[in-house]
Amino acid sequence: MKKIVFLILMTQLAFANTPPPDFAKYLEAFDCDACGCSASGGGMGFSSMIDRNFVGLRYFNQSYSSRDGIFNNSPWVDENFNTIQAWARIPVAKNLQVSALVPYHFHNRERATGEQSINGLGDIMVLGLYTVYQTKNDSVALRHVLQLGGGVKAPTGKYDTANNGSVNPSFQVGTGSWDYLLAAEYVMTHKKLGLNTMLNYIFKTENNEQYQFGNQFNYAATLFYMAEMENLIIVPQAGIAGELYAANKQYGEELPNTKGEILFGKLGVEAGLWKFSVGLNGMLPINQNLTGGKVEANYRWAMNLNYSL
Repeated sequence: MKKIVFLILMTQLAFANTPPPDFAKYLEAFDCDACGCSASGGGMGFSSMIDRNFVGLRYFNQSYSSRDGIFNNSPWVDENFNTIQAWARIPVAKNLQVSALVPYHFHNRERATGEQSINGLGDIMVLGLYTVYQTKNDSVALRHVLQLGGGVKAPTGKYDTANNGSVNPSFQVGTGSWDYLLAAEYVMTHKKLGLNTMLNYIFKTENNEQYQFGNQFNYAATLFYMAEMENLIIVPQAGIAGELYAANKQYGEELPNTKGEILFGKLGVEAGLWKFSVGLNGMLPINQNLTGGKVEANYRWAMNLNYSL
């Protein structure tokens, strides 16, 4: 599975207070997450496909089951990772768009010793994407957009070393480290049908506690269809999303059972009316091997509400 290079971006539509524009204008608006403290974007997407300018709120829920101990007969515990994220996208120059994501996490799990909960501001991320190629002739049937860019994630979320003793070391609200990201997105459309592909790679550095989360590669691909009805646009979508994690390190040494990989199937729908858009999507694992089989992803789902500026 490590050779898979499919890519994804969640399709998110919004609309201005005018009749629906043609499909080419949506192409121009395209921009390019994975558990716990790292739920900032990635497989879930870094920006809305609505408009060049927007502000909004997005909610993630991620469900995991983890071994509460290091032994094969250790009991399983349920873990719930929740994130409310404020996000925005602003064009700062010709062909250059900047996205900002500010997450607030509230996670909980039920252990043999009782329920454990953590909450707080997560790591803030800023991402810039530059349009390196775009079909110039709007009259052609097959259209293309390619964007490349990068970003940085600041250690604004709290990192607690005590939680590293658990099987799932991602039970945090922050990594405590400065991390850096490279991203690419390619969109191809034919009339009302489109394919959106995305990949990004996150370089993670060592934090002040000499702990380093493993680098992460996200990839995805989404098929979507734009149905226009008066002032309303509805976009059903289906696709795949995958994540690969390198091993975590402490004091420069790799930690066992901390790397992994997972492939999701995804279904969703987006709707845009005037200046507002809403979206809902769900993800179920197709194949996974996380932390040596001691952590299992159950499902993910997300919803968003955006306002076009």
